[in-house]
Amino acid sequence: MGNEAIVWLENARRGDVATVGGKNASLGEMIATLGAKGIEVPPGFATSSTAYRAFIAANALEPRIRSLLADLAARRGTLPDVAKAIRQAIVAAPWPDPLAQTIVEAYEALCRRVGETNAAVAVRSSATAEDLADASFAGQQETFLNVSGPGALLDAVRRCFASLFTDRAIAYREAKGFDHLSVALSVGVQIMVRTDIGGSGVMFTIDPESGFDRVVVINAAWGLGETVVQGMVDPDEYVVFKPFLSDGTLVPIVEKRCGEKTVKMIYGTGTDRTRTVPTAKAERRRMVLCDEDILTLARWAVTIEEHYRCPMDIEWGRDGANGRLYIVQARPETVRSQEHDTALHTYRIKDKGRTLATGLAIGDQVVTGEVCLIEDVADQARFVDGAILVTRTTDPDWVPVMKRAAAIVTDHGGRTSHAAIVSRELGVPAIVGTGDATEHLHSGQTVTVSCAEGDTGFVYEGAATVAAETLTLTDLPATKTKVMLNLANPGAAFRWWRLPTDGVGLARMEFVIANRIRVHPMALVHFDAVEGEADRREIEALTQGYADRTEYFVTTLAQSLARIAAVVHPNRCLVRFSDFKTNEYAGLLGGKAFEPAEENPMIGFRGASRYANDAYRPAFALECRAIAMLRNRLGFTNVAVMVPFCRSVTEADKVLGVMAENGLKRGEDGLQVFVMAEIPSNVVLAKAFASRFDGFSIGSNDLTQLTLGVDRDSDILAPLFDENDDAVRWMIATVIREAHAAGAVIGLCGQAPSDHPEFAHFLVGEGIDSISVTPDSFLAVKKVVAEAEGAAARLRARA
Repeated sequence: MGNEAIVWLENARRGDVATVGGKNASLGEMIATLGAKGIEVPPGFATSSTAYRAFIAANALEPRIRSLLADLAARRGTLPDVAKAIRQAIVAAPWPDPLAQTIVEAYEALCRRVGETNAAVAVRSSATAEDLADASFAGQQETFLNVSGPGALLDAVRRCFASLFTDRAIAYREAKGFDHLSVALSVGVQIMVRTDIGGSGVMFTIDPESGFDRVVVINAAWGLGETVVQGMVDPDEYVVFKPFLSDGTLVPIVEKRCGEKTVKMIYGTGTDRTRTVPTAKAERRRMVLCDEDILTLARWAVTIEEHYRCPMDIEWGRDGANGRLYIVQARPETVRSQEHDTALHTYRIKDKGRTLATGLAIGDQVVTGEVCLIEDVADQARFVDGAILVTRTTDPDWVPVMKRAAAIVTDHGGRTSHAAIVSRELGVPAIVGTGDATEHLHSGQTVTVSCAEGDTGFVYEGAATVAAETLTLTDLPATKTKVMLNLANPGAAFRWWRLPTDGVGLARMEFVIANRIRVHPMALVHFDAVEGEADRREIEALTQGYADRTEYFVTTLAQSLARIAAVVHPNRCLVRFSDFKTNEYAGLLGGKAFEPAEENPMIGFRGASRYANDAYRPAFALECRAIAMLRNRLGFTNVAVMVPFCRSVTEADKVLGVMAENGLKRGEDGLQVFVMAEIPSNVVLAKAFASRFDGFSIGSNDLTQLTLGVDRDSDILAPLFDENDDAVRWMIATVIREAHAAGAVIGLCGQAPSDHPEFAHFLVGEGIDSISVTPDSFLAVKKVVAEAEGAAARLRARA
């Protein structure tokens, strides 16, 4: 058949899908056009669609295939039986000598290129209708790895031909309306990257959960990449902020999560060309990629995305023999990139039962239903439509059952695993990588699956109470008053990227410390003083891999806050230094040894009073180091900082001095420092505070509490707690006036504008610069602010 049967990858282009399929066309496009930009793709060739059709024709297989498909259409045969019969016919068919010779000659030429005899190759199917903008054929056909020698290659290519008629491939084409016999199969033959002794994985050029388009999300595991794609492992995850990648002085990695990676796929022997083995304990604890490799892959991902002009789903590998990175596949992302929602769906969960399992949340829905536990795909007939599928892992054979599920929960897998990808495509919420859901859940059990609380998904016992709300983003009015967000949970931050916010008016550091770091910072500074063996063991486990335990605190805090800052960049993100009370600090791991017992922690050793005090000063230094890392190393200079509960100007001067000692000098490199206005002294001495800070943020809860002398946590006094009280309003109006007179900006962060529209009108009337609210209140407050500005303008016009 000569040249018609074989296409060298460097000669293929993205427009050659009909000849070599989407996968091989994409590989050829990258080799030819992106190699000069540093992107490495292993060499190889592809059998053409002509070769496939010649094989079918030489063996007179088309009439047999048509007859079997007609039986399926007429329901004279089942899908498994028909698909198996077609595959058996193809695998049993002999190779036409000229076609076999052409493929073997191409393989021998490829071996000469790399200087090896019988070089190991990857043999991958590439359907001629695959990976279109609105349909992903990924995983529908077979891949064979570590294939060596002409005989093994011909057998693998023929099996790839047969895989065009797997159950899942036939069902998928039926669902998408593709004619079975109009689709041909190309087979890519590529030099193997020695990822068996290195690492591999998948990356997306958008966040696959929220669709946030300014990050690259990378999953990585040891060994061959099939473990990641098939969801056999819980991989490492790295998230990189794309806009900063062009600056070589920055390391904009906003998340690094070490997965368990309990198994890896390596080369096998004999007929078993690959095998799966347990990973060593040291490998499980160690991340697959260093920062340099993470940034290289992220830059490659951006280059590929810019070339194809659409979000991409990319497979990569690192050769353990030569240490080099390679791209082995790239295709359009076909789920989030197709969404053009003008609405956000939010869920609030109340009365939830105890937590039964946790994992990575896929999607953003909440579902209550009965569990159907199935551990083997052969038992899928037992599945009850509309139930919650619980299983160890999924592969393409599970798709028919996944389509019938209300939600999916798996023991294994990451965000780029089969279960995650298919769940997104189906619009079915899933929790993957729970580790042990199949051990704790049982069929018939009623549970609530929540994917609406950030990047962690929860399985709750019983039926929770769920309130759903839809926020519509269309026709939002413009406002002079900035409307900003209060954000605390980094895992949920990306969900709100579509909101047209003016920035983050309050990012609470203590949420990250309590939920991600979990350790009292002084317990990291003085680990020897930690009381309790259980706390010591847990701290040692959390800080594993850090030569200095304090680096765990600094890095985790910086990267977590970076996820929040990334959502609103380049708008301001105002991060408040920690504001735990002593009883809350004591509840952190190792905290009891470092906290005094106080009768009234609400007005005790909190906020600014801690930062220059010897009992906490070394810990505050860690907070400062994290902010410095966030701004200088990660690149988020849109981050400003805020000092909470600052009782006096003397205290303010001390805190600013300690900050400067730790690399955070107000005004240096554009650093802005704000102060909370939440104590009457902040109002009385507003002019003096304004001379020391760039702005104020009114904390209405504490200001109301301290103005009225009402404990905000007291049920008995709850009726007296009122932000609309005249005394509180006087305080707010006064501090706004004084701030503006001193040239400082001022905003308010709190629920009052959300709960009381008249309070928002009051703030706008007083000329406040910004109002910061929770994301689910944003649209309502934005509209109220627009109305208030309109009313104020009409009053001025009449005057």
